[in-house]
Amino acid sequence: MTKFDSLKFPKDFWWGAAASAPQTEGESLAYGKAPNTWDKWFEMAPEVFSEIGPGRTSNVYNLYREDVQRMQDINLNSYRTSISWSRLLPDGETLNQEAVAYYRDYFQTMRDKGIEPIINLFHFDMPWWMMELGGWINPIITDKFAFYARTCVEQFGDLVKYWVTFNEPIVHVECSYIYEFHYPAIRDFKKAIESGYYTILAHSKAIKAMKEVSSDIKVGTILNLTPIYSKSDSKEDLQAARYAQLLNVDSFLEPMVKGTFPKDLVLLLEENDLLLNVNEDDLTIIRENTAEFLGVNYYQPKRVQAPEGDVNRPALMPEDLYAPYIWKERRINPYRGWEIYPEALYDISKLVQNEYGNIPWFVSENGIGVADEARFQDENGMIQDDYRIEFIQEHLTMLHKGMEEGSNCFGYHLWTFVDCWSWLNGYNNRYGLYSIDLKTQKRTLKKSGQWFSEFIQKQSQ
Repeated sequence: MTKFDSLKFPKDFWWGAAASAPQTEGESLAYGKAPNTWDKWFEMAPEVFSEIGPGRTSNVYNLYREDVQRMQDINLNSYRTSISWSRLLPDGETLNQEAVAYYRDYFQTMRDKGIEPIINLFHFDMPWWMMELGGWINPIITDKFAFYARTCVEQFGDLVKYWVTFNEPIVHVECSYIYEFHYPAIRDFKKAIESGYYTILAHSKAIKAMKEVSSDIKVGTILNLTPIYSKSDSKEDLQAARYAQLLNVDSFLEPMVKGTFPKDLVLLLEENDLLLNVNEDDLTIIRENTAEFLGVNYYQPKRVQAPEGDVNRPALMPEDLYAPYIWKERRINPYRGWEIYPEALYDISKLVQNEYGNIPWFVSENGIGVADEARFQDENGMIQDDYRIEFIQEHLTMLHKGMEEGSNCFGYHLWTFVDCWSWLNGYNNRYGLYSIDLKTQKRTLKKSGQWFSEFIQKQSQ
């Protein structure tokens, strides 16, 4: 028996996978759904997406019953996906009854098969009607989002106990308003800060609205807690790491979990002419409505050093405050250019335990994307993805170490169950436990899926 094989997790531990509505459902302009930013951007510039858009994706809208059966077949006991805001409320106000019927049957099917549904409200898919009003930089979105959140619990609260407001909110902030990866793809640090603030306020207003409907539900949020590592112990590098921590981790983690904003972050924003004028009543809402549990997405660490040469003051971009560096000992996933560093998952477990009241948390995403996986098929068509098995084992080992030391983790979800559509690269990199043939939509279990199933079975013994 290897050291990994001897690891034992709690009996009620969540073993599952994660996905999102826009990356899996398909039927993106059918059955009453209105367009979101991805639908419209693909319509305007299909070349941005390598000509593969959000229209069909993995066809879960039509194949969810079969997929849920596959979840049960490989012993998953939980699954996280999202509701499409623009499907449920096509104009922001009117309930789409076809969407209600679809989601209710989807969630009921999970329950019938012993799969706990964890349902996310927003996974980067801004309704186009809201984008035309300004998206996350229009404060009206906080009330629009709270209405949507309330509606979700009114319609599905009897089927879904665990809700999350956002998946990786920093991503729609920086990708939309700094790095040009999401629509509207502009570069404006001040708008990024503004959109982040309204996202946090929307999170708290949503929790308040949802809890008014049902006190029995649990509401959390999902953050990508990217650990920050400094190049050296020099004063300059440590300061850069502190800036990176404030902007990339503490900025969402502290207000969403503790209800307060870090004083050092407020000072940093003020020094760089980025501080917003905020309403005291809004700060009260943020303080009084915080996450009850935390999902943590982890793929890679962030390694930083002090910027070199002349930098803008006040800062015009985050890179004016910290610069990336490449650790000479790093392992890398060449298909994404991401560092593989499982040890960070242990560091995350200690951060949550020691700095955030040991709030209940789970690994809500972890995984490895690889291109052209078909070259690893055996004679029976099964992809021999031993690299994914090794990746999972290494990260579970580090997670288990943190749990042994008291970190309050209750689950592990892999990204993803069935190969899904990815923002801007379509299906180039595959992450699933099941592979998908895009022409036929046929699902085929990978070796990692078989291994994961057997591992979960052993954990229950």
